[in-house]
Amino acid sequence: MSQWHQQNIKLRPKPRGFHLVTSEVLEQLTIVRHCQIGLLHLFIQHTSASLTVNENADPTVRDDFERHFNQMVPENAPYYEHTYEGADDMPAHLKASILGTSLSLPISNGRLALGTWQGIYLCEHRNQGGSRRLLATIQGQFQA
Repeated sequence: MSQWHQQNIKLRPKPRGFHLVTSEVLEQLTIVRHCQIGLLHLFIQHTSASLTVNENADPTVRDDFERHFNQMVPENAPYYEHTYEGADDMPAHLKASILGTSLSLPISNGRLALGTWQGIYLCEHRNQGGSRRLLATIQGQFQA
């Protein structure tokens, strides 16, 4: 029989950039260990940060992501009107929309069924983003 579990996760504040947070998520979401088969949905409750899955081994990939997105979505574009919160604000909203607010990840035998080189990224697009909140929802079969 399928069951549901929902939980809030609070991520520690991170500087601007792309951060591997798989361990931080799983430290708080210990129920994953009891799920035999299921689906984890992660939703970030912010408009200036995002989530994605990518390379978990080489940190230069995360640095390249940051450089690429800064080129693709520059600060201080003359056509931005939403500039009340600083030069990084509107680009942060655009980057978050491009990358997305949620992930759906399979669970198998008490573990996230990620590929060998995959990890969950928090994409922090603000210079001073603060702690970030995720809402985790699992549907699956849990062992007693």
